[in-house]
Parts: sequence; structure tokens; C-alpha cells
Amino acid sequence: MRQRRYALIIPPRLSHPIRVEEIDTSLPARQTLVEGNVGAITGPGWHAFLNDEADFIPLPLNARAEVLIREAGVPLEDTVSGTVVFLGHGHDGDDADVPAPLLQLAGRLFNTALAA
Repeated sequence: MRQRRYALIIPPRLSHPIRVEEIDTSLPARQTLVEGNVGAITGPGWHAFLNDEADFIPLPLNARAEVLIREAGVPLEDTVSGTVVFLGHGHDGDDADVPAPLLQLAGRLFNTALAA
């Protein structure tokens, strides 16, 4: 069964806006968004999907996503590259809409209004 959830999508290029968008949460849809194999970073109440081969293929660095992940309480040892998609934790391992506190933090960090 396909599910649709509201996600925070942060592209690596500063010229591309951060956006909240309703997405299909299936694996093929995630792979399309991150342009390849899907890896994950988990934070309190949220998780972020990104390309897990970013160290081996030339994807642009994503400073905005990296700052958000760090400010949301997850220490990172590596840099973050490519498009990053944030969703919330649902019940029984399902995805949920991106949590409002994460949207508020992103809005403050990047001086933009975001709402799901």
C-alpha cells in the first residue's frame, strides 16, 4: 500500500528553495528524490533520507541539511550531500508527516516560512 506524507525536502543547491511537499513514501519514490540508493539518519521524532553513495559519486554538499541535522541534536562525523528528505516517525515503523518542531527549527535557521 502506498502512503503519502508531508516531507521537508532540502536540495543541496542554495538557489533551490527548501520546501514542504506531499510525497509517496515508497522505496522507488524515495530513490527518485535522493537520486540513488537510500540511506537514513535518525533523530528524535524524525528521520532523514539521503543518497547512501554520496561519498562515491559527485553529489553537491548540502550545508543546509547538515546544519539542520546538527541543530536538531544529531552529531555527524561526515558531511551531507545531495537532496535530503525529512519525515517523522509513525507507529510500527511507518513514516509520519515531518514533525512541526523540525519545520519550526528549519524556518528559524533558514529564515523561511514552512508548513505541512
